[in-house]
Amino acid sequence: MLHLNATDRRVIGLAVPALGTLAAEPMYRLVDTAVVGRLGTDQLGGLAIAISVLSLVIASSNFITYGTTERVARRLGSGNPAEAANVGVQALWLAGTVGVLAVPLLIGFARPLTAALGADDEVAIFAVEYLRIAALSVPFVVVSLAAQGVQRGSSDYRTPLVILVCSNVFNVMVELVLVLRFDMGIAGAAWSTVVAQIGAGVAFVVVIRRRLAEATQWRPNWAEMTPLLTAGRHLLLRVASILGVFTGATAIAARIDAPTLAAHQIVVTMFLFLALVLDGLAVPAQTLIAEELGRDTGASGTSAALDLARRVIRLSLFVAVGLTVLVAASAPLVARAFSNDAAVVSRATSGLFLLAVLLLPAAVAFACDGILIGAGDYRFIGRAAFAFLIAVLPIAVFVLATRSLGIVGIWLGLFGWVCLRAGVNRQRVERILQPTAA
Repeated sequence: MLHLNATDRRVIGLAVPALGTLAAEPMYRLVDTAVVGRLGTDQLGGLAIAISVLSLVIASSNFITYGTTERVARRLGSGNPAEAANVGVQALWLAGTVGVLAVPLLIGFARPLTAALGADDEVAIFAVEYLRIAALSVPFVVVSLAAQGVQRGSSDYRTPLVILVCSNVFNVMVELVLVLRFDMGIAGAAWSTVVAQIGAGVAFVVVIRRRLAEATQWRPNWAEMTPLLTAGRHLLLRVASILGVFTGATAIAARIDAPTLAAHQIVVTMFLFLALVLDGLAVPAQTLIAEELGRDTGASGTSAALDLARRVIRLSLFVAVGLTVLVAASAPLVARAFSNDAAVVSRATSGLFLLAVLLLPAAVAFACDGILIGAGDYRFIGRAAFAFLIAVLPIAVFVLATRSLGIVGIWLGLFGWVCLRAGVNRQRVERILQPTAA
């Protein structure tokens, strides 16, 4: 049994609502995958490609959330609420700019983007259709990410949960009606998600106002945005490197055959969903470690942060063991829940068994990422993530050249990548949070 102390209970108290918040975006896609999977293999393959493109944009924008969380928490920890509010205002301006610029690019380049990931024939048609519709909600999603950064930095994890739960419930109801009742196909899945995400974005803007009440700078200010952009440069490299690994895996699956691509989408969807359970523990570490370091930058501050970091890693591993058992036991049933195609089910089942094992090193990797972000170690995070991407390129080339390995080869490669992340980042946490490092 794992003995829980006060630190553990505080982390878990924030982790529960954080989990629901983190699950929002994958839950939209999980619902889309479950519904679209019933329409056919080509539709599911098209959805896989379109989601990969959208993930590149949305996940790349997560640097706004992470950078805002750390900077707001540090300023509140040091007793500067006005400065924390100013960070939030500039984060919203930056998010709105990024989101608006993304829309015409996604719509205008939908065909070449999906083609670059291996989509052709019917799969390409469905991918482009979904992507062009879903692009309309990107500004609202990115603004939501900035608002969540402010709320996380303020240790408010419950308000985002309420907003996103309502948004997801609305999405499920509307999608079932549009796809099953009105026979709108993959377009119905896209439109329901767009409407739900727009509603969530508007709600975030409304509720975030009280957090920003003490701000002294309301206009866009480049000097105030620069620290976010500096942190964002490294965080963006991290996210781009991680997405590069998964996007590359999807591209390899697309070049093997349609059933492998569809099966890979099922396993990736489950990975993203389950990973959020582990990230639910890592995200509170961002806030709490930043608070500790903002409150006391001396040896006592790093000592408290190191103790917190070790507890987060232990909790994450404990949860991962349970998830591993659950995924391994339910793999055949989960595969059948997403598809009726025997070839897809067979491949997805194999991939899910590998996913179950991968969750153990992933628990350490995710926890350490959250800890390092809370410590503001952005440069290392970005450079290490890029190095991990380069390290697995030979594996990707081998799997592509040996297509008979199929989905097993793809997910064995991903397992090696996660193990590398876990080992290197764990050592980094111990080094930078040692009291003598202050």
